[in-house]
Amino acid sequence: IVVVVLVLVACFIFCLFKKCFGKKKKPKKVRERKTGRRKKEKEGEGDAGEKLIVGILQAQDLAAMDMGGTSDPYVKVFLLPDKKKKYETKVQRKNLCPVFNETFIFKIPYAELGGKTLMLQVFDFDRFSKHDIIGEIKIPMNSVDLGQPMQQWRDVESGEKEEQEKLGDVCISLRYVPTAGKLTVNIMEAKNLKKMDVDPYVKIVLQQNGKRIKKKKTTVKKNTLNPYFNESFSFEVPFEQIQVRLQVVITVFDYDKLGSNDPIGKTFMGYGATGVGLRHWSEMLANPRRPVAQWHTLLHEEEVDAALKAKPR
Repeated sequence: IVVVVLVLVACFIFCLFKKCFGKKKKPKKVRERKTGRRKKEKEGEGDAGEKLIVGILQAQDLAAMDMGGTSDPYVKVFLLPDKKKKYETKVQRKNLCPVFNETFIFKIPYAELGGKTLMLQVFDFDRFSKHDIIGEIKIPMNSVDLGQPMQQWRDVESGEKEEQEKLGDVCISLRYVPTAGKLTVNIMEAKNLKKMDVDPYVKIVLQQNGKRIKKKKTTVKKNTLNPYFNESFSFEVPFEQIQVRLQVVITVFDYDKLGSNDPIGKTFMGYGATGVGLRHWSEMLANPRRPVAQWHTLLHEEEVDAALKAKPR
């Protein structure tokens, strides 16, 4: 479980805000940080106005988002509702218990803090596509007692991708029978599709080593943002090939009788997948002969194409 230690120290017009994902720090560590703050004040760096100082210390037991069973975490720090100033820690490579020890400063009058919420979002860095959010913590500043030192443990809760355009979701069932070498993909339904001139259908592409092996299509559902398909497609995949750079790519299109069909959104499972795509594929392999259904959030075509070409970490 991921937990947070919150330490607040108020001194005159200053607030020392330490944030720690993980185990409680020893008193010695806290005293060392306080000493460093007082030293800066003596140097004239701490008397320029009221400030909120946020220190990101460490995290523990973060979720694994990559194929290799690890993550490349970093933390975004900002105040709601304005989001005027955003900070990011450095990325800690292949580490589910990262140590950051980074400090960020928000110049804000004490009187305005009560209307703010401190937001910390933990992301998994990805070089070639948008970063997966691992979780987030929201701390309303009016719930924090700045008058005395305080320690609190807080869970990192699951969060949604920041400012991500909603393209919709698709429900997919996967089933693999090793003895028959048969992979079955069932396109069950979609919901909340992006508003277009929507006559949706789904294209399924099976590819290996970056090359298309087979492709299938569902029927077109007329004039709906929440189509129900329940259409199954089978592919011959020998057992020795099921984990060899195999990818199932799902694209939802808007059918156009006269022009080109526009992609609404895309997702994939298998080699190189992260997050839900990785978990769905892994669960299918762990439960042979059993259908495994999962909702997938649709992403932009360019984002998924970049992830398909990237080498897993």
